[in-house]
Amino acid sequence: MKWTATRIQSSKGREKLACLTAADFAVAQLLDQAGIPLILVGDSLGMTTLGYDTTLPVTLHDMLHHTTAEVRGVKKALVIADMPFMTYQVSAGQALRNAGRFVQDAGADGVKIEGGTLRVRTVERLVQNGIPVLGHLGLTPQSVRALGGYKVQGRKPTEAEQILNDAKALAEAGIFALVLECIPEELAREITESIPVPTIGIGAGRYCDGQILVTADVLGIETGVKATFSKQYAQVGTIMQQAFSAYLQDVSRGSFPAPEHTFQ
Repeated sequence: MKWTATRIQSSKGREKLACLTAADFAVAQLLDQAGIPLILVGDSLGMTTLGYDTTLPVTLHDMLHHTTAEVRGVKKALVIADMPFMTYQVSAGQALRNAGRFVQDAGADGVKIEGGTLRVRTVERLVQNGIPVLGHLGLTPQSVRALGGYKVQGRKPTEAEQILNDAKALAEAGIFALVLECIPEELAREITESIPVPTIGIGAGRYCDGQILVTADVLGIETGVKATFSKQYAQVGTIMQQAFSAYLQDVSRGSFPAPEHTFQ
C-alpha cells in the first residue's frame, strides 16, 4: 500500500517511522524496496552529492532534477522534496508556484520547508492548494549563517519556548509531520506530546514519533560532513574503495578483461 501524507499523519502513536534521504534513482529504489515509508530528497544533497560546504548554493533546478530521478525509483514510499533556499521565503505566492513544480513536474508527494511561525501563511497556502507540507524546526540548515554554525538549538528556556510555540503554530497551519533537528531530547518529547502530527527527529532524541538520517551517514560514505548524532550501519565507503582498487590492479596487470568478458 502506498504511503501518503494522511497515512503518515495517522501513524502518530501507532508506529515509529524510519525515514531516510535519497538523491538518485538507485538509492531511492533500494530504500523503497526496504520498506522505508518516507524518503526525503533533502537539500543536504548539496553537501553529500554536489560537494558544497552548506545547503545554501542548492538551486531549484538541482532539487527538481534529483527529485525527478528519485521518484522514478519509488513505488510505495512517500517522496518529499526539500524546497531550497530562497524558493519560498519571498512570498506565499512564490512558494506555491515552486512547490507546484515539485508536485506537477517532478512527481513529488509533497514538500518540506524550514521555519516556524513566520511560515504559517505559506504552509496554509500550500495545504489549501492540495500540497502536503513537512515542517522543519530546531537546527534549520538554510539559516546556518544566522545561527552561527551547526549548533544544537533550544537549550535556553526562551529558545525552547519559541520552538514549542512554532511547532504548535505549524501543526495548526496544516503540516502533516514535523522534522525536529538537533534539539534537546526533553524539548522534543514535550513537542511530540503537544502536537497532533508526528515528529521526526534527527539529533532530537528517543521520544519523537520517527527518525530520519542522511543515507550517506548510515552507509558510512565519507562526504566530509560528520554527524555525531547519526549511526553508521555499514561501511559501504570502504567496500567501494576496495572494489575500485581491485579494478585498478586488474586493469594495470592486464587480467581484466579476461576471455569471458570479450566478444569473438
